[in-house]
Amino acid sequence: MRKLRFILALWIGKLLYKIIDKIDKERGTNLPGKIAFKISKDFIKNFKNLNYEKMVFITGTNGKSTTNNMVINGLEKSGHKVCTNLAGANLITGIATALIKDSTMGGKIKSEYCVFETDERYIKSIYEAIPTKNIAITNIQKDQVQRNGEPDFIYKKIKQIISKDVTIFVNNDEPRAKSLEEYAGKTVYYGINKNDKSFIKEDMFDKTLNVTMPCPKCNHKLLFDYYNIDNVGKFKCSNCDFKSEDKPNYLIQSIDFQRGRIMLNDSPYRINLLKSFFLYDYLLAIAILQEFGITPFEIQHSLDLFKLEGGRAEDLEVGDKILKYVRIKQENPETLQSAYNDVAEDKTSKIVMIGLLKVEDIIPNYSNTFYNFDCDVENVEQSNVERYLVFGDGVAYDTALRLKYAGVDESKIDVLDSSDPGTIFNKVTSYENDNIYLITWLHEFMNFQDELEYREYRRLLAANETYKSGKEKVRNESK
Repeated sequence: MRKLRFILALWIGKLLYKIIDKIDKERGTNLPGKIAFKISKDFIKNFKNLNYEKMVFITGTNGKSTTNNMVINGLEKSGHKVCTNLAGANLITGIATALIKDSTMGGKIKSEYCVFETDERYIKSIYEAIPTKNIAITNIQKDQVQRNGEPDFIYKKIKQIISKDVTIFVNNDEPRAKSLEEYAGKTVYYGINKNDKSFIKEDMFDKTLNVTMPCPKCNHKLLFDYYNIDNVGKFKCSNCDFKSEDKPNYLIQSIDFQRGRIMLNDSPYRINLLKSFFLYDYLLAIAILQEFGITPFEIQHSLDLFKLEGGRAEDLEVGDKILKYVRIKQENPETLQSAYNDVAEDKTSKIVMIGLLKVEDIIPNYSNTFYNFDCDVENVEQSNVERYLVFGDGVAYDTALRLKYAGVDESKIDVLDSSDPGTIFNKVTSYENDNIYLITWLHEFMNFQDELEYREYRRLLAANETYKSGKEKVRNESK
């Protein structure tokens, strides 16, 4: 009966996937797996030919999707077939859908490798179904507090599945993730040397809101020699022996930001996006690929062909203005700090738009902008900002208040208590300065794109009506 239920669930799942794929390719990432589980509760455990040695879960707070996609790209460009939840459906239903798509009618997996982005909150249930031998942890940081609470909650979730039977890939520069080393059978460390984009923080709380974390082993103060991104860099504990490894397995020794080159374990690589935030994603992907036997030459070929997922770094054309988009994750101080750092690198006169929005997810809607107070905003103010435009229904004044705490003159701050793209665009077009940065999360960026597409549609419609009217006028005059 168990086997029959699995086969029935598999066939229905395959049928659903094909139907949805014909209608809308974006919507078939979860539903087939969801229906399959309703038919067979242990559905995912019944697939055959799964090689757990050639399977990796990629989890953590930031960088999962980018790293996941780089690894898949590297394996495929090297001639290997990969089963994956590439679309980012990182719950167990999304992984089940990926297995449905990749299997034969009898449930045998056709791919050599399995690479799955896995939601850090639900990784335990996924691991219980398919106990991989490889787990890559990008970082464990503050994020989505309504869902995740404190980072230690996520830490405990991941810790539950780490055993001496598992190899973990951990960021040598991120304390929480690195501290999982004592529970694993093998640990692969990756890190980045101090470079031109590294920074330090003054340990003076009267000058800046310097927020860090205690040692995950003894709870004493951590000391950072430098940071590459916020709370990620070479560290040591002020009390115990916990610290970054002096010689991680995969180390970016130097970075040539001008030429787009890194030196990794004495091997040069060309990198398309040399931002500190993304360098850790590149580094982890390279580490996983090399551990899977992919050569540096093959990896470089895949990196040359890799295209960053849409919405990470794009521009928007609003009238005669170009908005340089810098993406953040909502409720995530590390990505917001990276965005501030990127903007602060431009020392020319500029407009900075900051859109921190209400989170309309779990009732009641969440409007706490605590993560903005975790960040160093002072560096932006010191980079020659002409004006700030802060927007976001219900939270715009909170953003403005943080700027005031950073020493920004109130007269330089324009506040729009709105998330409406049309209202925001009207304000943007009133500025004379053309050097404009937009910091907001992906959902609002997509709303901006929709508004611009609608405006273009209205423009073309009006042009067509003008053309038809002119044509009719000529026809009447010729009679």
